[in-house]
Amino acid sequence: MSDQLTLERDLNRAVELLEKLQKTNEVPPQKLAALQKVIQSDFFNAVREVYEHIYHTIDSNGTPELRASATAKATVAAFAASEGHPHPRVVELPKTAEGLGFNVMGGKEQHSPIYISRIIPGGVADQHGGLKRGDQLLSVNGVNVENEYHERAVELLKAAVGSVKLIVRYTPRVLEEMEARFEKQRIGRRNVK
Repeated sequence: MSDQLTLERDLNRAVELLEKLQKTNEVPPQKLAALQKVIQSDFFNAVREVYEHIYHTIDSNGTPELRASATAKATVAAFAASEGHPHPRVVELPKTAEGLGFNVMGGKEQHSPIYISRIIPGGVADQHGGLKRGDQLLSVNGVNVENEYHERAVELLKAAVGSVKLIVRYTPRVLEEMEARFEKQRIGRRNVK
């Protein structure tokens, strides 16, 4: 397998072939034009970027099953985006002695996704500007954390050396609902005491 996967060249070649095929009239031109429009769309480009990122962050000595799983994750992200959900984004932050400059909440044990709950003013994440409060953490250095325990996600973030590559998706409404649920539980526990 190639160390550097980039699909851009292949996509450009596909567009060239579509243009040649249009001249033959073997396929209705409107179908070819529609396919070309999809291949050249911002959405398709975003899916390609996520796919390539996942491909590059998975251990290159990994099994074919691991690579297939990464491909499936990228496909799921594409379907989610097509349903009107926010597009996943890749954010790379340098790891400093002060940490990464954000807090997370949630996790499998709380029956919720893991979210960026706070961006520390002046911290790395704040200075970089790529993360937002309300971003759902999907992946840390190529490891899927969508169904992980809170502590596991924190371990992965702390174990990062040099920099950390995150895949996130901005869904602040879900974070607000989760925080309201946690607050309600906290108040309920306080009233029981």
